Amino acid sequence: MERDGKVLLIKESGTADKGKWNQPAGWIDVGEDPLAAVKREVEEETGFEFTPTAFLGAYSLVRKDLEKKLGGIPHAIKLIFTGRISEQPTLQADGEAEEIKWFSPQEIEAMGPGELRDLDIKKEVKDYFAGKRYPLDLIRHTISQ
Repeated sequence: MERDGKVLLIKESGTADKGKWNQPAGWIDVGEDPLAAVKREVEEETGFEFTPTAFLGAYSLVRKDLEKKLGGIPHAIKLIFTGRISEQPTLQADGEAEEIKWFSPQEIEAMGPGELRDLDIKKEVKDYFAGKRYPLDLIRHTISQ
């Protein structure tokens, strides 16, 4: 999420990456539409109402740095969306984030692995400001009964 040339990040509170800055993010519930999941996760973590407007991309992230801590290497496929947020938080955040803050692209680029949860966030921010956008209908959600 961007406003006035700055990107909203959250400081992780209760994860393996406690104290590091990250995008509002989370897991898709079983059966949940990815568009509903991104809306829910942003709202839960920040209190801002979020409306996805475009798909930025799918980013593959392998976290070898967590192997010892977690006993395995996590490999996430991150679906990144752009969208609109409310002017002010309108909901109560769920406490998953210690803090929320707006950062310039330059501030994010200067962050290292001790500050930024996932270094691919730098690429995602660059892609955003380069104008990359894809239609939301690239994301197809089907439930077979």
